[in-house]
Amino acid sequence: MAATTGTARAQFSIQREYAASIDEAWTLWTTKAGIESWWGPEGFEVDVTALDLRAGGELAYRMTAVGPEQVAFMKQAGMPLTTVCKVTYVEVSPPRRLAYITLTDFVPGVTPYEVATVVEFRATSGGVQVTLAFDAMHDDVWTERARAGHEGQLRKLDALFTAQGKAVRS
Repeated sequence: MAATTGTARAQFSIQREYAASIDEAWTLWTTKAGIESWWGPEGFEVDVTALDLRAGGELAYRMTAVGPEQVAFMKQAGMPLTTVCKVTYVEVSPPRRLAYITLTDFVPGVTPYEVATVVEFRATSGGVQVTLAFDAMHDDVWTERARAGHEGQLRKLDALFTAQGKAVRS
C-alpha cells in the first residue's frame, strides 16, 4: 500500500530540550559538519554531498549502515547498505524553523512518495527546545520504523550535546 500525493497522513512529534543556545542547535541542523556529526538513525553514518540551505534548496547525503544489527536488517530486506538520500527544504527561517520534504524511494515494492518534516527551535530559560514533527509513512510498520529512526537520531544528538557538556533536559 503506497501513499499517494495529497493523501492526508497522521503526523507525529518528538521534543527535546537542551542546555545549549538556539544558535548551537540550529548549527547542528544546518551545516555539513553539524549534520554529519549526528544525523541518521543509530547504526548509520552520514556523508553530506550537497547542502543548499534555502527554500527550494537541497540537502543530499549518503547514509550507510555500519552497526551490525542495521547491516543485517538491510541485507535481510534486500536493501543496499548505502542509500543516497535527498531532502528538499520548503522553509528555512533561521534560527527558528526548518521544513523539508524527503522522497521515500527506498522501500522495495512501494511507489516513491514524499514525507514532510518540520523542526522548530525555541529558546527557553534553560536553553533550547527542539520539536521534530513528521508525517506517517505508507503503513504502520514503516511508520514505527520512521519513529524509531527519528528517536534514535535524536539520541545521537542527545549524546553529542551531552559530550559537549550541554545536558539534555527532556
